[in-house]
Amino acid sequence: MKIWLDGALQEHDEARVSVLDHGLTVGDGVFETVKTVEGRAFALTRHLDRLARSARGLGLPEPDLDEVRRACAAVIEANPVALGRLRITYTGGISPLGSDRGDVGQTLVVALGETARRPDSTAVITVPWTRNERGALTGLKTTSYAENVVALARAHEHGASEALFANTVDRLCEGTGSNVFVVLDGEIHTPPVASGCLAGITRALAVEWTGAKETDLPFEVLSEADEIFLTSTLRDIQAVHRVDDRELAPGPVTAKAMRVFDERAADDLDP
Repeated sequence: MKIWLDGALQEHDEARVSVLDHGLTVGDGVFETVKTVEGRAFALTRHLDRLARSARGLGLPEPDLDEVRRACAAVIEANPVALGRLRITYTGGISPLGSDRGDVGQTLVVALGETARRPDSTAVITVPWTRNERGALTGLKTTSYAENVVALARAHEHGASEALFANTVDRLCEGTGSNVFVVLDGEIHTPPVASGCLAGITRALAVEWTGAKETDLPFEVLSEADEIFLTSTLRDIQAVHRVDDRELAPGPVTAKAMRVFDERAADDLDP
């Protein structure tokens, strides 16, 4: 694997980030995960826009998006895979120990790994921890990801691939790395970004392409919804067949949404 690090491609076993990088010491960084299909990145413009938005929200200087595009192109060319996970990471760079940032400059890393298509349906669990819809990092895709690691490990312990959070006022929010949609009386709904969820790229496309409504929903809707599905960069649209102990049959509304998404995405790799 060849990795882009601070201006050039490097072999993965030679690429080194300082142990004093703020992204490591305090999680001061932002990132994007982008799907690649046969050597082409999907929805890259939307991902780069969100990368810049997250950097601004964290108070980091905006990344040079032209450089990021060059880095992505170089990494994709150097690591040919049929279906890939492209990871763009941008951190505060080398800094003193503690929360203050240094003045050396930021770190940019771009890497690509091969992945496999997800199953058409999956199991999820709910967790007792909450998303803070009023937090300083709400809506930003940052490298401060440890609570997602903990929740996802809980999901795996229960035979599920995702864990779903409520927010602090017990409204449906999101998964560790996905957005959640529910079908009620034939209509598709998803929590608004005001719930504290990440404004997912696939979420936005699913809303646009399926006519889903952004609706403030109680967390208990997961026990009542006719159908449930997840969206994310690598899931696209994925049906849910179990929530905790509740079994669901993936239904026709979800099946149509999956079909529409696949067709529209195939027509335009940078929608």
